[in-house]
Amino acid sequence: MKFTLSWLRDHLDTSASLDGIVGALTRIGLEVEGVENPAEKLGAFTIARVLTAERHPQADKLQVLSVDTGAGEPVQVVCGAPNARAGLVGVFGAPGTYVPGSDLTLKVAAIRGVESKGMMCSMRELQLSDAHEGIIELAEDAPVGTAFADFAGLNDPVIDVAITPNRQDCMGVRGIARDLAAAGLGTLKPLDVPVIAGGFPCPVEIRTDDPAGCPAFHGRVVRGVVNGASPEWLAKRLTAVGQRPISVLVDITNYVMLDHGRPLHVYDVAKLEGALVARKARAGEQVEALNGKTYALAETMTVIADDAAVHDIGGIMGGEHSGVTEATTDVLIECAYFDPEGIARTGQALGLASDARTRFERGVDPAFLHQGLAIATRLVLDLAGGEASAAVVAGTAPVIERTIHFDPALTARLGGLAVPADRQAAILKRLGFAVAESSDGHSLSVTTPSWRRDVEGAADLVEEVIRIEGIDAIPSVPLPRAEGVAVPTATPAQLLERRVRRAAASRGLNEAVTWSFLSESEAAAFGGGAWTLANPISEELKVMRPSLLPGLLAAARRNADRGASEIRLFEIGRRYAADAEHPTLGFVLVGDRSARDWRQGKATGFDAHDARAEAVALLAAAGAPADRLQVMAAVSGVYHPGRSASLRLGAKTVLAEFGELHPATLKAFGLAGPVMAGEIFLDAIPGKRASGRMRPAYAPPALQPVTRDFAFLIAADRPADDLVRAVRGADKAAIVDARLFDMFTGTGVPEGEKSLAVEVVLQPSDKSFTESDLTAIAGRIVKAAEKVGARLRG
Repeated sequence: MKFTLSWLRDHLDTSASLDGIVGALTRIGLEVEGVENPAEKLGAFTIARVLTAERHPQADKLQVLSVDTGAGEPVQVVCGAPNARAGLVGVFGAPGTYVPGSDLTLKVAAIRGVESKGMMCSMRELQLSDAHEGIIELAEDAPVGTAFADFAGLNDPVIDVAITPNRQDCMGVRGIARDLAAAGLGTLKPLDVPVIAGGFPCPVEIRTDDPAGCPAFHGRVVRGVVNGASPEWLAKRLTAVGQRPISVLVDITNYVMLDHGRPLHVYDVAKLEGALVARKARAGEQVEALNGKTYALAETMTVIADDAAVHDIGGIMGGEHSGVTEATTDVLIECAYFDPEGIARTGQALGLASDARTRFERGVDPAFLHQGLAIATRLVLDLAGGEASAAVVAGTAPVIERTIHFDPALTARLGGLAVPADRQAAILKRLGFAVAESSDGHSLSVTTPSWRRDVEGAADLVEEVIRIEGIDAIPSVPLPRAEGVAVPTATPAQLLERRVRRAAASRGLNEAVTWSFLSESEAAAFGGGAWTLANPISEELKVMRPSLLPGLLAAARRNADRGASEIRLFEIGRRYAADAEHPTLGFVLVGDRSARDWRQGKATGFDAHDARAEAVALLAAAGAPADRLQVMAAVSGVYHPGRSASLRLGAKTVLAEFGELHPATLKAFGLAGPVMAGEIFLDAIPGKRASGRMRPAYAPPALQPVTRDFAFLIAADRPADDLVRAVRGADKAAIVDARLFDMFTGTGVPEGEKSLAVEVVLQPSDKSFTESDLTAIAGRIVKAAEKVGARLRG
């Protein structure tokens, strides 16, 4: 919500400084996102007069101007504006001046061989409007040499305030002024609501046939209007807050919306046929909106239509057909109340956002229909002329005024701030609440104003008092501490996440925090989402993530686009399946390893073995039995078949998936492969985990271990992990480790088989192995290998 300081002072009688107002806004819960003063960026531009204008010797469309800047000798300026001429008074930028509309800094330059020492500027170059047909023309008596910003009255700061969804009353400048007055920064000026006596009956029938979607519809016709450009004060005010002036009739509706938080719409009466009715859309109906797009309407949507067609998506956007133009002479002003929930559903279904929707779906003041119509009518009569008809009132607005029994002592109990009862009553009255003393003499009877639909109970009143009194006035009180040693507060799940987070960081992975929401297309790449939001922030954040990898891949793409050569990211969060949400650690490896590979003497890309190493290490840190993990095929289809796997305890307990992502997955996220990734399913890890608070005592063996290598022939399609696990279990007392260190196919290996070389580490306990001991162990290893279809290679 943007407004200028002068606009605020139309409603607030105050002597407070800009800094005082900005500080008070944030203090009372209306967070100021920014303050911008147009005069600051235009401070270097001055008023100048063109003394002479001669044709450029090398270009027909350029002129060489002699310009009096009021700073001494005239300066020479080359100009291409068609309206440049001797005697014109305009705006001059000297060399060294930054031009905001062109994003350049002026300097002395030769243009077609003629030196130019500055620029005569257009409105667009100063970001005052889109006009760029020629340079600015000021009145002939404009003082040459004066700062243009001061002359044009641009020294009017624009304040940008973030309005939370519950504060619909502050979606207009008057509501913000009311809050500031309640905070003691001045006095709220009385609202001037004109009395418009209609000169003739309204010639257009107005009614509502949809009391649920549009409970009240007020309107009137003004005939004999002239729809030209808005006066300078109105156009300047709208431009300052980011609105583009269109025509005086349209600008009036936008002005009333921003001034009072009351959206309106105007129709060209000549384009209407029969009655103007608020009703539900009918099957097959569609409308071309003012944004130029055509929308198919559902039968649940409220529309404004005449006897021939739909003209308005009720409360969201008007239609192109019945919009006003320069030829419009008779208009109908619509001031209606629309159901907030219905507006939200319609806007979401159509994917259509507008300033009107933002206000209606939060809930505009239902008691401000008559006043809003009268204020808009007076502006139309004053700025566009004409004669107004009698107002038509169709339906009844749902004005809800709750009466709340309020004990002022509740403010200290809930808010921690003691405020005298009379002070609380005064604050609530200044905010528009009706306050009376209850019969018991100790409490208050508080009636909510029509514009505060968010206040439902006594706790809401405490919030109002505290924010106006000042949250920073609440004293800091330490929580009481129990005697003795503090009891641990972290849960086992939190401790587990803490351990794996530290383990991932120690392995060189960088932690990322991404959205828990995805677009439907991103979720589809991972099998689709089971949870879809009914009212998402946007269509890009509609589905709860089925995996942590989409967010990490998007982050990896952004880093890769910025030139990162090695990307190692991880995240701990929740993924959302149909049954529940599951704590998970996800990681991605993209690019080249930073360390050079000793075999090739250069950096090499990540492969599936790197992903496995990360997955095993993180599972070990989580307390999973890393020595008993089984390697099986990956479950998810997002991985490349044959270059991915899962780590399990038994056939059904999947602890992790890892490997190279499928090319189709990468294409969906705009990444070039290969990309390695993995997910650790933290809630699948067995419950009896090491606490991580104490390491076991280090007890090195007394005797040296013995290493033996074995080469086996096994079916080519048999997983190597089957053989390694069989070898490791051949003699659990003597064998402490077994690992695959080579795989070979080709000459000497039968077709359909592969040769696997396994290194076995044997650890003697109380005495060294004899040759017969080693022979016996080797025999057990060979027998164990035979059970999985392997035989010792000769």
